[in-house]
Amino acid sequence: MKSINLNISFEQYAGIEELTLADRTLCELSEKALASSYSPYSKFRVGTAIRLASGETILGSNQENLAYPSGLCAERVALFSIGSTYPNAVIESMAITAQTDNFEILKPITSCGGCLQVMAEFERKQKTPIEVIFYCLNGEVLKVPSVKSLLPFSFVEDRLER
Repeated sequence: MKSINLNISFEQYAGIEELTLADRTLCELSEKALASSYSPYSKFRVGTAIRLASGETILGSNQENLAYPSGLCAERVALFSIGSTYPNAVIESMAITAQTDNFEILKPITSCGGCLQVMAEFERKQKTPIEVIFYCLNGEVLKVPSVKSLLPFSFVEDRLER
């Protein structure tokens, strides 16, 4: 038997004011994406902004459906849009934020497992890391250098590609 420890490194910021201009802009765009959220059931709006290597930014927001779980998270909305519109694009960074009228969100929200798997697939496909920024409105920011840090055991089966 072998015992193995996994550690992740991330950066923690008190607020977006501490970020570079590019990262701050990405966070602000993820906040802008909240406006298109369709979340009448959970009342929990999520927005994401994804910066491509081309300099273009793609926004996504969560889209709910009464026939749960037919909705889709903000991250997957944006990623699948990139996959269908810009299939060869390279993703540099993505910022994710959330808001609700029901309570104050005090810490950055993180992506669900399904979104992490999709994010990992995009990172694997492009063979370069995707930086992920979790942004709490008017609060703390967490910055991770790669999706692999968030999901070290993502589903991978190379034989399926054949």
